[in-house]
Amino acid sequence: MKHTLFCAAAFALATSATAESWDMPTPYGDATFHTQNIMQFADDVRAATDSGLDITIHSAGSLFPHAEIKNAVRSRQVPIGEFFLSRLSNEDLAYGLDSQPFVATSYDEAQKLWEAQKPVITELLAAEGLKPLFSVAWPAQGLYTNGEIKTVDDLNGLRFRAYNAALEEFAALTGAAPVQVEAPDIPQAFSTGQVEAMITSPSTGVNSTAWDFVTHYSPINAWVPKNIVVVNQRVFDGLDETTQNAVMEAAAVAEKRGWEMSKAEAESKTAELAENGITVYEPSPELVEGLQAVGTKMLESWQAKASDSAKAVLDTYNAK
Repeated sequence: MKHTLFCAAAFALATSATAESWDMPTPYGDATFHTQNIMQFADDVRAATDSGLDITIHSAGSLFPHAEIKNAVRSRQVPIGEFFLSRLSNEDLAYGLDSQPFVATSYDEAQKLWEAQKPVITELLAAEGLKPLFSVAWPAQGLYTNGEIKTVDDLNGLRFRAYNAALEEFAALTGAAPVQVEAPDIPQAFSTGQVEAMITSPSTGVNSTAWDFVTHYSPINAWVPKNIVVVNQRVFDGLDETTQNAVMEAAAVAEKRGWEMSKAEAESKTAELAENGITVYEPSPELVEGLQAVGTKMLESWQAKASDSAKAVLDTYNAK
């Protein structure tokens, strides 16, 4: 009996000694499909490793603000994290090609763009000691305003929510005034008059109850941006091979599942906007033409500043 208890205690000590616990910051709330997908990823890793690796999700910027997540992973304050990929555009424009207007406007195009981006982004992140695990697209971005926007000129003078450098440039080229606002702060920003219009996904629109502060939504399908989940390479290398394989297998499943969740969201959340009283309207030919002209200017500017690796991404994508 004593021998049995001793063996059980020894096994428990060995298990606790080898178990890993990771904290994972994410920028978006629990209702966001990205967060739900990541929670399932954590569950899959936990199950595959028999709780040998336990990932705790800290959503909605509760552990680190969005802008600090990437560097928190890099500095090993946390081993893993999620962030919006094009936030890194100021480091290399290869990160932000998915937020260039009208470069990729459908899921098929977005998938091809990610295939072109992934090798370059993997190399860029590796230089900072980071390893990408998976990336998931948002639904195509639409326009939220009070009243219908018929031409680009109608955006002139509006305080416009921005979440990356590309959207700041987009707002400026339309005559709007860009204001940096993170997703959890959208309702307050509108209610206080900090912003008057935004381009974002139907998912974010529903999660922020956009019907409380805007009246119109137009699915302009301007771009299909992505989030990315990264892990600190040194921390990952410290895992045993079996656990590493479990993480990578769960990541592959999460990427595929996340893209399917995104596609379902695009349809269901647009319908939900309408059900809650928002007028959903197709953009006029004049608005589309004006927005595409802005997109052309932005791509010309992008090409003038892009690194060789970023240009290679665009060339590879165009060849597809």
